Amino acid sequence: MDFYQGKETLTALEWILRATIAFLFMVIVGRILGQRTISQLRLMDFIIALMIGNIIAHPLSDEKLGLNYSMLTTLVLAILYLGGTKLLLKWHWFRKIINNEPIVIVQNGEILYNGLKKARISIDILLEELRGKQVENLKKVALAIWEPNGNMSVFLETKYAPLTPASLHMATASFELPKTIIRDGQIFGKELASCGKDEYWLTAQLRSLYQAEAKDVLLATIDNQNNLTIFFYR
Repeated sequence: MDFYQGKETLTALEWILRATIAFLFMVIVGRILGQRTISQLRLMDFIIALMIGNIIAHPLSDEKLGLNYSMLTTLVLAILYLGGTKLLLKWHWFRKIINNEPIVIVQNGEILYNGLKKARISIDILLEELRGKQVENLKKVALAIWEPNGNMSVFLETKYAPLTPASLHMATASFELPKTIIRDGQIFGKELASCGKDEYWLTAQLRSLYQAEAKDVLLATIDNQNNLTIFFYR
């Protein structure tokens, strides 16, 4: 286990072991920190990701630095991060110190220049974000807010909002996520049973409709109306 410690030289095998241990360790730390750190880089998330990246990267490029103290430091930072997130949930004043407030940058079809300056974004970035939301005309925007995580929330004027069954007072069936009954050629009997079906029914459907077997199917789902959706290997 000498590859943990700082040494003058490391063999190729020791470098491989050090990199493997560091990778597995970071996977565990990532699971501890949670999905928010990966998907939403707020201020505290950005700081912790930057620090941990630097701490772990150095022993992987410098044999004189030990991996053990880098892992210990990373664990301390992870604990501090988890403690900080608990404080964010508990104390509003701490949340105001750490996180930025949402900034209104468009209101009633008008650009709020002070909001742009406060968010430190240019007109080009604003237009790019609107295009990403499929909004081609600023005048259609009732409200655009620059969120603390760097994303923009856009709300259209009511007359430009897409029509929905609710706006037309139409009755609709309740939503139910289709169930996966085949994945990578493997049949999921429990999902089939929850729909009142079995493997014999599924096999018969595949043969009669597609002249195929389960092993030919990449993905198959069934909805609450018993409609099959099949994706084959191509």
